[in-house]
Amino acid sequence: MSQMDTQKENITNKDDLFRLLQNKSAWVRRETLRIHKIAPGIRLASCLSCVEIFAVLYYSGIMRYKPGETLWDSRDRFIISKPHGAVSLYPILADKGYFDMAELAKVGKKGAILNDIPDGSIPGFETINGSLGHGLGLACGIALGLKRRNRKELVYILSGDGELFEGSVWEAIMFASHHRLDNLILIIDNNKICMLDYCKNILDLGSLEEKFRIFGWHTHTVDGHDVKDLHHGLSVLIGNRDNGPKVLIANTVKGKGVPRLEGDSLCHIKALKGEEIDKLLMEMEC
Repeated sequence: MSQMDTQKENITNKDDLFRLLQNKSAWVRRETLRIHKIAPGIRLASCLSCVEIFAVLYYSGIMRYKPGETLWDSRDRFIISKPHGAVSLYPILADKGYFDMAELAKVGKKGAILNDIPDGSIPGFETINGSLGHGLGLACGIALGLKRRNRKELVYILSGDGELFEGSVWEAIMFASHHRLDNLILIIDNNKICMLDYCKNILDLGSLEEKFRIFGWHTHTVDGHDVKDLHHGLSVLIGNRDNGPKVLIANTVKGKGVPRLEGDSLCHIKALKGEEIDKLLMEMEC
């Protein structure tokens, strides 16, 4: 599926690919702002920090999927454990044909299939994860099931760094290491801000790389807004044949692209006014 997509985009070399990923990321960031204008309840800052991560997964050929067959048995699984920050995936799923592009103008409206917070009823979303901290455990169960059936599909999971405060996450981290889940790739959107402050002020976890290595994970750290770095990091982890789970620590900026939100410790719960969004969109499109 992924190779077919890249061919349709007339990609002939890595430079073309990275240019496509940058263009798609810029488009997704603009569409996320447009969605925020009609659905002010979305967690905009959290959505903006993971835009490039979504773009690389869905447009680079890294992840296998079929929009017209959401339960395709040979698909890679993608579990989103920070659903409040996943509205920026809506434009990509629409672009890929999971649902009509017109749905983007209905987010949060009565009768719409897209809500302020995504759920498992939306085509392209695998699960409903409930409270933060549940996604990795669920991903571990899926990965273990696939591994015991000798399946080759990979399980990707996106988590926020604030979510690492949850004890259930560390139980899953130990579980994945114990069962040598080499088909599991955790991506951490390491934007360093949780709901009400900088993560280090709430509970300083120190070096994530060091902690995951101690727990037996293969680690790689990248700039989460550099599509080339993201693509390389994921490729390295996928190509690592050593037994054990893998984690990509993507250093990001919460509220990326919106100066008023970047660096604001309370950006997670802040919304923009319509006229502010219009001005940002004009500046982005110039």
